Amino acid sequence: MSDLPIHQRKGSILGTVKAVLWGFLGVRRQADYQKDIASLNPVHIIVVGILMALLFVVGLIGLVNWVVR
Repeated sequence: MSDLPIHQRKGSILGTVKAVLWGFLGVRRQADYQKDIASLNPVHIIVVGILMALLFVVGLIGLVNWVVR
């Protein structure tokens, strides 16, 4: 693991989004998972995960409303 404290880890937004998307799919290589654990800030992962889950739900609601009309 990284020697940096959790709050000082610097990961890119794109890397965080990519890690969260792979998490939503449920497929990830162990090596990539370990790299993400060492480099990404857990707070950023939580925030991006919540935002992406909200976007997913809003998208589903929009799709259902579009199909029903």
